[in-house]
Order: sequence, then structure tokens, then C-alpha cells
Amino acid sequence: MENNTSASYFNLTMFLNIGNYRYPAFVLCLLLCAFIISANLVIIVAIAREKSLHEPMYIFILFLSVNSLYGTAGFFFRFLRDLLSDSHLISRPACFTQIYVIYTYASYELTLLGIMAYDRYVAICQPLHYHNKITARMICKLFVIAWIYPAVAVGTCVYLSSRLPLCDNKIPKVFCANWNVVKLSCVSTVLNNLVGMFVSTSTVFLPLAFVLYTYIRIFLICRKCSPEFKSKVIQSCLPHIITFVNYSVTVFCDVSLSRINLEELNPLLAIILSLEFVVIPPILNPLVYGLKLPEIRKIMLRTLCSKPAQAVKA
Repeated sequence: MENNTSASYFNLTMFLNIGNYRYPAFVLCLLLCAFIISANLVIIVAIAREKSLHEPMYIFILFLSVNSLYGTAGFFFRFLRDLLSDSHLISRPACFTQIYVIYTYASYELTLLGIMAYDRYVAICQPLHYHNKITARMICKLFVIAWIYPAVAVGTCVYLSSRLPLCDNKIPKVFCANWNVVKLSCVSTVLNNLVGMFVSTSTVFLPLAFVLYTYIRIFLICRKCSPEFKSKVIQSCLPHIITFVNYSVTVFCDVSLSRINLEELNPLLAIILSLEFVVIPPILNPLVYGLKLPEIRKIMLRTLCSKPAQAVKA
């Protein structure tokens, strides 16, 4: 294989399989992008403007929506451009920047879900200690850890990958992915594999395990409680559980896809599975929290209804 260490571009080969479907795909993805941005902005504005929602659980939801916008900006804008382009080359700096944004987006999502699980665990299993444990200072500390550690950990992985001499420039996906770049290396990638495994364990599997642990504890507590208490717990935790299960499935699909040859799959199926990781969670989060939590739903409806009324008066 020709040594391509000086290549300044990567070729996203999965776009070749879209063919004549790229124009309908562009319209659909543009609508999805607009919905994601609009829905998450509504959640952010509703929580930011309503003082009654300035509580830990809703602040966590606000940051989930901010993270959804961050991930959407890192993926969709480039993806929409590539859909209409005949050339699907992406420069090395742009590729590694996209890797960093998408992977930090994924890590932030999981660490935020872990913090939300801890909040629900304390609220349900230790209600008398909730205000002593979930203080403004504790929330700030948790957020600092949740944002800084993934940024540094993912940055380390991306830096190591950017230093590898590569023997090819073809990435069989519609966006840049770290493992696909590492597989193009001409030299041993033992260090990359070890660091990648550590980062994956600490930013993906540990948060997932922690969320499972907290909900097992909540389930054990609820078994001994009244039906009314169980109903309140389900109403409070269901949106988080739906988000957690959805994100666990999408992460599992992405990890699995990175270990197989996508070109051996049906092209349409391969593209859909590749997109699931960066598209489904930002769409589902505002729907789940906007429709399932009555406090947010009331504020959203009141805000949306007040605007037409103001327009009529004017």
C-alpha cells in the first residue's frame, strides 16, 4: 500500500453509496437539523426564563440541550455540505476537529446522564439529605469534572491519532471517526489502543455502569414503598431512563460499527446506523423532556401561546 503520510486530506467514501438519493437526503437532514436546533433552543429558553425551573434537575436538562446543539453543529453543518458536493474530501485539521467535537459531545452526554442519575438517586433514596448534598457548589464541581475530563481525555486520543503516519486516506463513513483513522496507520498503534481503551472505559462504560447502579438502588427502594410513591418516581425518572436506554443503544451501535467493515453491509443500512449515534439523541432529548415532564411542558405551551396573543393585541 502506498505510503500517504503527507496526505493533507481524508476521503469520506460512504458518500459514494448515497448516489441519487443525496437531494432527498439533504432536504430530510436539513429539516432534522432545523428541528433539533429549534426544539433544543425552546427547552433552553423555557428553563432559563422560568425561575421556578432553576433547580438541579432542570439545569441538567438545559445542559443536555446545550450539548445537543454542540454535537449538531459539529456534525450536521459539514454533513449537509458534503451531501450536495461531488467531492467528499476533508482536510486533516477539519477531520480531527470533527472527531474531537463529536467524541466530546458523546462523552459530555454520558457524564451528564451520570450526574442526573446521581441527582435522582439522592432525591429518591436520601430525600432528607438532598439539599445538603445537591448544593450549588456541588453542582458546579460536578459540571467542571463532567466537562473538563472528557475534553482532556478525548483531546489526548485525537492528538495521538494526529501524530500517526498513515498509509491511506479513505474513511468508510460519512464523518470522521478516531478508530477509522487509527486503522490507516503504517506503524504500531498499541499506545493509541491502550489510551483509547482507558478513555472509553472512563467516559463511556463507567458512567453507564454508574447509571445502572443508581437505578438498581432506586428500584430496590421503590419495592417497599406505596403505589403513589412509585408513580411519582416513575414520572420523575422515566425521561431519564428513556434517554439513557436510547443513548446506550446508539453508543453500542457506534462501537460495534467501528469494529466491522461497513462496506460489507447494505449501503443504506450502514449510513443509517452511522448516523444514529449523532442524530437520534439530539432529536429525542427535547421530545422526552419537553413532553414527559409537566413543568417544562406547561412553560413551553404558555410561551408558545403567549406570542400569538401578543401579536393579536398589537
